[in-house]
Amino acid sequence: MSGEPAVSAVPALHGAVEGGGTRFVCAVGNTPSEILDSTSIPTTDPTETLAGCLAFFRQAQECHGPLAALGVGCFGPLGLRRGTPDFGRVLETPKRGWSGAAIVDTLSNGLGVPIALDTDVGAAALGEWRLGAGRGLGSLAYVTVGTGIGGAMAPADAVPGRLMHAEMGHLPVRRDPRDRGFAGVCPFHGECLEGLASGPAVVARWGCNLAALPAGHEGRSMIAGYLGQLAASIALMLSAQRIVFGGGVMRDVAMLPLVRAATHACLQDYLPPLKTRGSLNEYVVAPVLGARSAITGGLLMAQELRGGIHVHA
Repeated sequence: MSGEPAVSAVPALHGAVEGGGTRFVCAVGNTPSEILDSTSIPTTDPTETLAGCLAFFRQAQECHGPLAALGVGCFGPLGLRRGTPDFGRVLETPKRGWSGAAIVDTLSNGLGVPIALDTDVGAAALGEWRLGAGRGLGSLAYVTVGTGIGGAMAPADAVPGRLMHAEMGHLPVRRDPRDRGFAGVCPFHGECLEGLASGPAVVARWGCNLAALPAGHEGRSMIAGYLGQLAASIALMLSAQRIVFGGGVMRDVAMLPLVRAATHACLQDYLPPLKTRGSLNEYVVAPVLGARSAITGGLLMAQELRGGIHVHA
């Protein structure tokens, strides 16, 4: 035998966290498409929620072997600039109790593994671009509409030299005339996209989620109108090759066709590739990976990590 070191036949184990406003999903796998174990932890306060994540990964390592790296996609805004005091922390956020939460330090100190960090929607964008609705395309935008509204581009360097990650959910929008009496739920901007079209905004108006509203209720077209404004803005400003809409609000099956119609109405036939409603059927789409978009992206981030803490942004 030569003096070359033996190569282990056991594939490396990677971990992923999707930190959302309602729940944190944790998973381990040998590849982004091969999840061996996962769990869902309610998003309460940072101490309790992150302790639940640590407990899962410690147990997973007992069953499946040591983690090589962890990819974390968390709701924001997040500090993603290395070398700054707020790196790896949640910045000022409407999510009560989470401003300043030390995501990276808590997980890296607790597990002793390198961590790749991005927003939850950034991780979802990466997962869909590489292995889902954007496979083979040059770029993709992902929008999540749930507890909050967020958006991201993949690849992440599609918009180089950024001040910070995108905060698409806080863009101002033109008010629907039927919606004049609602102040909005965002404590920062009131009537931004998140303030008017997020899950909490829906519940604040009608006392239930969209899927529970009766057929033909105006609430769906109102929310779709706001989201169509966002899709048109992404097409006009970023020229993404496809836009994926995910999140709890979009699980109402009536929503995606309404968002496409609202996007068409906003664009007014201005962009040649998107002049017809038929073209928007291929442009504004649902996630191919379903609820696993961000976890898949997190596992991709962990797999690509090469030593040390890395920001996939």
